[in-house]
Amino acid sequence: MSVEPWASPQDQAAAEHTDRTHTPPSQDQEQHPDKLCLDSFWSEVETIRQGSGYTDLDCTRRDSRQSEEGEQEEQWLADAGLSNLISEDSEDVDNTVLLSTLTRTQAEAVQRRLDSYTLSLRKRNKPAPRDVRDVFTSPITKTLLPESQHSDDLAQNSMASVAKTPLSGCVSRSAMTPEHQRGAPKEEFFITDVSYCEQAVIFLKQAKLPQNNSQRRKEDGTLPRVICPKCRLGVTRIQDLSHADMKKVRQLALIDMTALCDLLELEVKRHKTSKRKTAESPLFGVPLATQLENDQKIKPNTTTPLFLQAMLSFLEKKGVDSEGILRVPGSQSRIKLLQQNLEANFYSGQVSWDEVSPNDAAALLKKFIRELPAPLLTAEYLNTFSAVRDITELKQKLHMLNLLILLLPEPNRNTLKALLEFLSKVISREKRNRMNLWAVATIMAPNLFLHKAVPSRLTEGAEKGHAEKAADVMRLLIRYQDLLWTIPNFLMSQVRKLNENSNRRYQFYDRRIKNLLRKIHTDSRDKPDKNTSELCRTVKIQVGDLVSSTMEYQLTINSRASDLLAQFQRQSVHSPENGKGKMRRNGSVAYPDCALYEVGGNIGEHCLDPDTHLLDLYNSNHGGEWIIKLRPNASRGL
Repeated sequence: MSVEPWASPQDQAAAEHTDRTHTPPSQDQEQHPDKLCLDSFWSEVETIRQGSGYTDLDCTRRDSRQSEEGEQEEQWLADAGLSNLISEDSEDVDNTVLLSTLTRTQAEAVQRRLDSYTLSLRKRNKPAPRDVRDVFTSPITKTLLPESQHSDDLAQNSMASVAKTPLSGCVSRSAMTPEHQRGAPKEEFFITDVSYCEQAVIFLKQAKLPQNNSQRRKEDGTLPRVICPKCRLGVTRIQDLSHADMKKVRQLALIDMTALCDLLELEVKRHKTSKRKTAESPLFGVPLATQLENDQKIKPNTTTPLFLQAMLSFLEKKGVDSEGILRVPGSQSRIKLLQQNLEANFYSGQVSWDEVSPNDAAALLKKFIRELPAPLLTAEYLNTFSAVRDITELKQKLHMLNLLILLLPEPNRNTLKALLEFLSKVISREKRNRMNLWAVATIMAPNLFLHKAVPSRLTEGAEKGHAEKAADVMRLLIRYQDLLWTIPNFLMSQVRKLNENSNRRYQFYDRRIKNLLRKIHTDSRDKPDKNTSELCRTVKIQVGDLVSSTMEYQLTINSRASDLLAQFQRQSVHSPENGKGKMRRNGSVAYPDCALYEVGGNIGEHCLDPDTHLLDLYNSNHGGEWIIKLRPNASRGL
């Protein structure tokens, strides 16, 4: 996976000057693009202040409060799935199952939260919880400790190899282009096999070495191409996992993000928003979860608000080519009438978009985002998103953003993704609309990073640094969104291990059973293995309501999920009435929206990347079934 570079502000300025040579430059056009963008930023802030009915964004501190002493740690432990550590009726096994999957740095982050919580209890004269180390010394959990140490040693060895040769055995040939060898475009390599906090340990050690100080690259405003080497199990995107496994991903991501913040010395305070009166409007000021619940009664399984979908669809058709879209303000009177019309007639389908101005619609889109009762980036993590700008290394910025995206609630994450995809389309039409990446990021940043429910330092004077901080994070979200919406390999490995440990809980209660199973496993390994070229897997087929069968697939070392799907397509000779396929000329049926899933074993349900090497998948999850079925998005449209 790779992402092409964007031009620097200086290059963008030259390009815009070239595009304007055929027209007389106005006074505004003669200004430096960065100056125009920053002016637009503060103009957007002023619009937000006036339109939101409050003149001082900082005066809303009383609407949001930091958690009381000890309350933050208690909430953190609950979000991380470790609330049992401070519960009187906690079970050793429940704690160990999750703790055994953690790296050393992640475990240290958990211990720091427990220590802080213990200190707050002592101040309130309450009994302290147990130490994490006490959990690992219980008789039931001694069997897990060697596994935890072994996995930690593997992580250390992997980090050492990443530090020395980050491309060793990982980068595909297509990534090593002649331009890369000549150093033409700047490139960064995004390694996801090792936890981000453990990578930070290595980076911080290297940064202290004198010979590495001269190698540090100065930031010049450019965003390099980022290459994410594919592992043999393929890329896992957020929508590819079941809800149960995504819950575990969020717990582990929170622990890794907290450990990363500790290493980078980022002090981030979580905020709570007070309950607000429910808006009377069906569209504006309504919580995303509530709006989606209402919309799903109309269109089941929709993942983003229908109103947002309609706005983005209109702007993609009519607005992306409009010069200054998002920057040029619409008419306040027309915007007010449009909002009233939409609130009264949107769900009845009586809204006509023919006479709507794209600039008015763009202004209403921004208003919809900033008038959400809670920030789109959530009150809990809004300040953490803002703090990303204080990180020096680009890879560590992306590490933090990747974890933060995973932590967002599903409605917020899907809405943010839909918005960023639209912003990318705006930037792709830069020659027509005069809106480059920096311009779009600067104008959209206040709408995401300013919210009356969370205090912000962004408005403490019209300082260039504050504007650039928010805009820089915004452009990273836009630029690298395809990368940020993936689940790193190390989290997938931890989820698999967590599921394995949960499935084997009963073994920990009887050492004799565990020893017996270990002996059986050892005996089976001594037996000669079947030749991998002869290994066959039975694949279930569940397409539509009536097509339910199986097929045999022979595995080789080069077999991929795409090859298995191709064989399925060749063998599909059912009539269209028996499924949801499309008739070919030869009478067979194609199922273009099918995917291969692994179900069970050490995973709940996982939609596989077409490039997944199936023999590696089989070795990592012997107990999982392989099922061909329609993707969720495809089944919704049938």
